[in-house]
Amino acid sequence: MSTDLSKLTDAADKWDEIAGKFKKLEDQYKRDVHGISLGTSWQGLSAQAANGRFTVTLKEFQGAQREAKAVASILREAHTQLTDLRNRIKGVRADAIKDGMRVSDQGVVAFDTGQLSQGERTAYAHDPSYQESGRVMAAEWAQRLDQAVKAVSDADDGIRIALETAVLDSDFLDGTFNGFNRNPSDSPYSSLEEAGKAANMPKDREKVPEWWHGLDPVTRGILLRERGDELRAAGIMDPLYKWTSPDKGSGAFGTEEPTPRDLWFLARAQAIAAAGDVTGEVGASRGLEHYLRGTGEPLSLDIDRILHDEPGFRSEIATLHIAENQDAWQQKALDEFAKAGGDKTVVVPVESRALGRTFPEGEWFHAVGSHQQNVSGMVTVSPGEGGKPKVSLDYQVNVWDRYNWDVGKGATFPGGIYIPDEEMGRLHKVGFAQEFDMRGSSSTFTHDLNSGAAPTVTPADPGREGTRGDVSRGDEENR
Repeated sequence: MSTDLSKLTDAADKWDEIAGKFKKLEDQYKRDVHGISLGTSWQGLSAQAANGRFTVTLKEFQGAQREAKAVASILREAHTQLTDLRNRIKGVRADAIKDGMRVSDQGVVAFDTGQLSQGERTAYAHDPSYQESGRVMAAEWAQRLDQAVKAVSDADDGIRIALETAVLDSDFLDGTFNGFNRNPSDSPYSSLEEAGKAANMPKDREKVPEWWHGLDPVTRGILLRERGDELRAAGIMDPLYKWTSPDKGSGAFGTEEPTPRDLWFLARAQAIAAAGDVTGEVGASRGLEHYLRGTGEPLSLDIDRILHDEPGFRSEIATLHIAENQDAWQQKALDEFAKAGGDKTVVVPVESRALGRTFPEGEWFHAVGSHQQNVSGMVTVSPGEGGKPKVSLDYQVNVWDRYNWDVGKGATFPGGIYIPDEEMGRLHKVGFAQEFDMRGSSSTFTHDLNSGAAPTVTPADPGREGTRGDVSRGDEENR
């Protein structure tokens, strides 16, 4: 906060001076050296060879000027943007204090009881809800301050990246090795802050969607063009929705002593799981076997297979999640396209509301049953022919559930075997099995929003060969 940012403009002035000195050297070299190889007094192969070498050096003098001017320009831009961002931090801090907060020099925010009257302090000391509201307010202001500080950090990274790019030889065929950058280009990003944000994708996949949503629509378009496959694999289309289990299931794990009947029932459950391969209910078999392994680790669901097997599920996705939202998503993306000037590709993340649904009787009812589902992805708008932009939706289908057994329910397994949930759930209580979370996302599907056609979900046939141990039957992670 106390850094003297005027040093940036001072440095920019020095770089402009350097450019001027290189200009003088260029003029002198052009007149006294390069010109010799162009005159009539020196001809032949040696003159031609010398002219080629001298021309490279002459262009290096010219490139040095362009590089120096590019550095000067970046430093001035850095001064302008860092000054603005620092003022933004000061503004957030001042607003926080005005709203009753105390902000330390290290940026720690706390509710300032010193600003309260005697009566208010007394009420605060005896009212837990008052104290909680103060903590909530302080947390909100701390988040705003952190965001303002993060913007400075991103801009700092953007400055570093811009300077590194400006001094990097961009032409490998210019006759030099790591020479001056003769053709420094302008950054495609709207600001140094945005350039820094674009370069700072989190390594933790869970944080990638939030980072992606926080970028400018044009920045997303640039990154998608340059690093699309890498970014999709990193999780930019993952949902922001945070699923939590709707119930407690059978209760605490391993809190009761097993009995001989529990051992008998464990053997019966294992036989039911094995029978799933014979009857074709591999998904149900896989889930039950994972439950009986007792690790409690999450299990990945094969959403492409479920989409292929369940026409009702495909219909729900097409109607409840895509058709219900596509007009609003398209308009939002077109608005961003217009705001960006109508000549740049923009990308807008989209996500449907999570809905609770239940699969019909069959393999996936036994494997998953009731669950939460939604769609997440992005709408891309790019310039098209005749002034009409091209608009497309890329999306994936997401499903969440908790594999557990609820008191008062039951399930009929292949062969007509009915088992109350209490019996299966007891295996969890005695530590022979353990409930777990399930989730999965489909492959990426694309819907042309220019076509006017109704959305349809058409997964490829994943095949039906193999057993539950065959990876072609689904993601066998955590088996």
